[in-house]
Amino acid sequence: MITLNGIRKSFKVAKRKPGAKAALAAMFHREYNIVNAVDGVSFDIPDGEIVGYIGPNGAGKSTSIKVMSGILIPDEGTCTVAGLTPWTDRKRLARRIGAVFGQRTQLWWDVPIIDSFDLLRDIYRTPQDEYKRSRDRLVDALDIGAFINTPLRQVSLGQRMRAELAASLLHSPDILFLDEPTIGLDAVSKLAVRQFIREINAERGVTVLLTTHDMHDIEALTDHIILIGKGRILYNGTMSAVKSSKTAEGLPVEEIVAGLYKEHGL
Repeated sequence: MITLNGIRKSFKVAKRKPGAKAALAAMFHREYNIVNAVDGVSFDIPDGEIVGYIGPNGAGKSTSIKVMSGILIPDEGTCTVAGLTPWTDRKRLARRIGAVFGQRTQLWWDVPIIDSFDLLRDIYRTPQDEYKRSRDRLVDALDIGAFINTPLRQVSLGQRMRAELAASLLHSPDILFLDEPTIGLDAVSKLAVRQFIREINAERGVTVLLTTHDMHDIEALTDHIILIGKGRILYNGTMSAVKSSKTAEGLPVEEIVAGLYKEHGL
């Protein structure tokens, strides 16, 4: 179970005018804007559910996921993930969650992927026999055996993302945070990743929170969606309920979601 209640997180962003004089002045007196990245976010996600967490760029998706994974400490509010408070129980929570950030990597660029997997085994202190079973199953399911001995920097983006997904699941987590996991992937790689997410959810009951701008991912994997915009939850319900409305009848998913954005002034 994931529960957020009144989570707020703001950041100070430095203001600076262009030009050398402005740069010099900023060294002695810097002005800031306060950006409310997450502004009173509250929702519950039951165990074993796949939830689409959607919104435009800068809506607060990544910030709230970083709060849920213990990377960021909120200014206000409470959050529990698997019964733990993320920012005070980071080590215990790390064993229960996996995370894939589409524009970040948890693998090492210059070593073979298998060596990164072995390092992650040591980090999570996974027993050797359990690690081997999990690794072999993931290598087979995600079809990464052909390049597992290749350094990460030498594989394609689609291959890297499949390796990242495997890495996030080596320690058999109960909860998986996927932040743009199919960004930049070709059609075949996207289908493979979607199929694998469905399988681990069905077979092991892994709870998945998926953020993506690809509405085909949302349509293929989940019916429960949470729409966030300007740091606030704007809709929390099913896609089928939205689709069944008169204004959305017969429209493709992208247009339905765009209509939700427009309705809330995004």
